[in-house]
Amino acid sequence: MSAPVAVSALSEPSSDVDWMRHALALAERAEATGEVPVGAVLVRDGMIIGEGWNCPIGTRDATAHAEIRALRAAGQDVGNYRLPGATLYVTLEPCVMCAGAIVHARVARVVYGAADPKAGACGSVFDLLPADGRFNHRTDCRGGVLAADCGETLRRFFRARR
Repeated sequence: MSAPVAVSALSEPSSDVDWMRHALALAERAEATGEVPVGAVLVRDGMIIGEGWNCPIGTRDATAHAEIRALRAAGQDVGNYRLPGATLYVTLEPCVMCAGAIVHARVARVVYGAADPKAGACGSVFDLLPADGRFNHRTDCRGGVLAADCGETLRRFFRARR
């Protein structure tokens, strides 16, 4: 991403649901290349500052989760790895690695779709955001936004691979 995208360029999404729909569209990009369909978009002041989708297989990089890619893109776009005031929308509950990166980036809020009962770090398996008071930054979390759509995207992908 070379520059932030204005809200109006995306039919003026104004709610968590609208931004999650955008994250779902990014998840489709991952699925199209055979990756687990997870998408993430970072928004600050009504503008997209970073986006990403899963691509650890294609990049041969275990850290190439959608959230990490969105954080990297945002850091490049704003010229700083710290992203205060930003909200990360992601179709699947972040894992421990991604939760750590979110804390270090000082993201204000995470909104996720489907819970991850095997690796989720926002309450499903671990509760790092915001419950763990040992961190020097707390990130608010909201789960379950378009959970049925996000979950079905993942179930469809894994059914097709079995």
